[in-house]
Amino acid sequence: MSKNNKLKREVTQSAMRRLAGGASYARGESYFANGNVVSLVEHADSITAKVIGTEEYEVTLMAREGGLDYECSCPMGADGVFCKHCVAVGLAWLANLTGGPKATTTPVVTLDDARAWLSKQEKGTLIELVMEQAAKDEHLRERLLLQSAKSAGPGVDVAAIRKAIYRATNTRGFVDYRAARDFARGIDQVVDSIAELLEERRATEVIELSEHALARVEAAISQMDDSDGNIGGILGRLQELHLAACREAKPYPEKLAARLFDWEMRTPWDTFYGAAGTYADVLGERGLATYGRLAEAAWARVPTVGPGGKDPEVFGKSYRIKQIMEAIARQSGDIEALVAIKARDLSSAYHFLEIAEIYREAKQPDDALAWAERGIKAFPKEPDSRLREFLADEYHRRRRHDAAMDLIWAEFSEGAYLQNYQKLKQHADRIRQWPGWREKALDLIRAEIEQQKQGVPKKPETRWRWRPPNPDHSELVRIFLWEGDVETAWQEAKTGDCNNSLWLELAAKREKEFPADVIPIYKREIESLINQTNNTSYAEAVKLLGRIRQLMARLQQSEQFASFLTALRATYKAKRNFIKLVERL
Repeated sequence: MSKNNKLKREVTQSAMRRLAGGASYARGESYFANGNVVSLVEHADSITAKVIGTEEYEVTLMAREGGLDYECSCPMGADGVFCKHCVAVGLAWLANLTGGPKATTTPVVTLDDARAWLSKQEKGTLIELVMEQAAKDEHLRERLLLQSAKSAGPGVDVAAIRKAIYRATNTRGFVDYRAARDFARGIDQVVDSIAELLEERRATEVIELSEHALARVEAAISQMDDSDGNIGGILGRLQELHLAACREAKPYPEKLAARLFDWEMRTPWDTFYGAAGTYADVLGERGLATYGRLAEAAWARVPTVGPGGKDPEVFGKSYRIKQIMEAIARQSGDIEALVAIKARDLSSAYHFLEIAEIYREAKQPDDALAWAERGIKAFPKEPDSRLREFLADEYHRRRRHDAAMDLIWAEFSEGAYLQNYQKLKQHADRIRQWPGWREKALDLIRAEIEQQKQGVPKKPETRWRWRPPNPDHSELVRIFLWEGDVETAWQEAKTGDCNNSLWLELAAKREKEFPADVIPIYKREIESLINQTNNTSYAEAVKLLGRIRQLMARLQQSEQFASFLTALRATYKAKRNFIKLVERL
């Protein structure tokens, strides 16, 4: 029986039910009852086991100060969910703890028990035991090879670690999502060995090995599904080791600068991003000068692009060297140098905004205003809403309110929907003129709805805007709901219809006072949900049925509800899963 009070306190049925939820807990009970939990081991404050499901999954439950922590190698476990496998392991441990009828056939032992047994064995027996396991366990085998290489004499361990890096990063084809975690664990083990070299003050070797490992890991990422970001974490760890080793070994700054710059220019994974700043203390004046010369040479090859133009390398080398040049300029604090870099590419209105924001941050408002106005003039047909907003703010600050409102109105007239309505109100409130602008905005929306009903083509400035295939009053309903005027929103919906989600929102807001109005909306939604033919939709339909039952009871229409339910059963009797849920209701 376990003596671990922490585990006894945290691994309880109530705690697991709370973490898993009813459905997952029930599935975990089933897995436990069917004997799917094997290899259950307790050590320190944790429990490990394997659960046989569609595949074999590894589960760890840990007693922490903040409660029960857990890991599972299944897809849901990888997303941080306390899954059915965790439940099954917890229940198996509890059963063994109490000696219940469903206890696993193998008694729960701790690694302390294993240690006591090992201490009684002959050395030869232990060696054979480890070797036998190493033949099956790749991670253990790699660990033994690395440790033995270290004991073979100076210099040998570097070559051994290079070989270990190759083996650990060799994908042998594509590594899928389920195998990615174990694959990353193998690389992490090799990185541990590199870190040990740094502790042994072998910084020069760490620089070489971390760069070799970074190259191998970058190549491996393109051959795997790293959705969980395990490899991304390894890249970060290797860069931290590299920087620490450089600070200790102090390599030739010019050569280091050349390697860092080359890597930063070619990597697709942002390795050594911002190296000029990160490695400034290591590079010193000579290294930074080399880095700057290389950057200037590459930057000179980047073409100047004006409004409407396009750099064919905008997402490749041009983008990377621009990042590098901006980082250098920001580090120097030279605002004009930074603006000159940004101004090399003025292919979009947003780039003008970036420059305007630089000047605003530098407390140079006149320059900020000038660049914002240049951007608006350069893109009269394709304005950027963020640039308009920036310029309108600048006009307000200068009490040029009419100019500010003209810009925001242009934005609204090109896209008369709630977000721009809210923006219009925000600016009109600054000059206390919202009522007049509100009336003008609502008139515009109504006019556009009418034009659409009559088949009038879109205005050129709104040609890119999506229109619903059937014109309705959805945008007016949305606006009045945002304003808190539910009754006017309801009237607009009744007059000109609206989309389904808005009908449901209206119904939820009106059902307390006007239950008779919302029952037809819920009935229509139930029909739609049932016809989607999936269990999730069926469950939503039954929830709405429950609400209708309550509303009709308030209206003393329980008999009518019974008739409605009978008709629904008859109509959809072939949908057996739906009928089962109805019976529960």
